[in-house]
Amino acid sequence: MESPREISESYWAAECRRDIDAVMEHYHPDGTYEDAAGLQRGHGEIRPNYADHMLAYPGLEVTITRDFPSGDWSALEFDAVFVDETGQRYQVCGVNVVQVREGKFVSVRSYEDPPRPI
Repeated sequence: MESPREISESYWAAECRRDIDAVMEHYHPDGTYEDAAGLQRGHGEIRPNYADHMLAYPGLEVTITRDFPSGDWSALEFDAVFVDETGQRYQVCGVNVVQVREGKFVSVRSYEDPPRPI
């Protein structure tokens, strides 16, 4: 069975490739994603969030800096760089709290600092 970190590494690799189909494969059909904008439930609500983000930021780099595993749960601290369509780079640091079951996300809760130009 894959650990929350392994699933998160695969998920972020797909997100960095900007492969929305591969990103969505990491979620159970009834999975949830929550951030400061609110709770999204199921692929139909989650997918548009990723689509909008991928349009606004066609480039992404993510590094997991620490993780705090606890069975099917983990908190993963990350540093990310988003690149907009003009090439401007923005740093975002945060933590994703994830729950996994059978190799996919049941829930992802993202706590992020606001993007800052670098």
